[in-house]
Amino acid sequence: MTIDAQSPESDREDESVRPFSINVEETPLEGLGDLQSGNLAWRTLISGDRTPSDQITLGVADFPPRGTLNVHRHDPAEFYFGLSGEGTVFADGVSYRIAQGIAIFIPGNTDHGVIAGDRGLSIVYGFARRTFDDVIYDFQDGSQPHSLTNKDAS
Repeated sequence: MTIDAQSPESDREDESVRPFSINVEETPLEGLGDLQSGNLAWRTLISGDRTPSDQITLGVADFPPRGTLNVHRHDPAEFYFGLSGEGTVFADGVSYRIAQGIAIFIPGNTDHGVIAGDRGLSIVYGFARRTFDDVIYDFQDGSQPHSLTNKDAS
């Protein structure tokens, strides 16, 4: 993964945090074969354990036709922004259409999930957390809550 960073003199307290750019195609594909979360794949673009960043986690999730993100909840609020395709986001029992150009806000600790349409779905997702590993997913299947990057976390 290539991070394009230019670090002029800065008066930031944490010198490890700096402006940068990153190409989605150069980030690893994650989630393949993780049937507990659904049948989607994602790429983490901004996460403090992988990039010179803090306070935010951002990624892109891709769903195949009729793909799913199983119903779950987590402490931080989350947003989705549709890039291509279309689908339905279920949050607290209400259905919301997601497609290119549509943003959805999901408050923290809200049960939610996604079903992609017939052409699949690609979305941007984000959390106000330093790392993606800081987001603890609680799926409705009775399993221990865990991060999607470290299944041993609880």
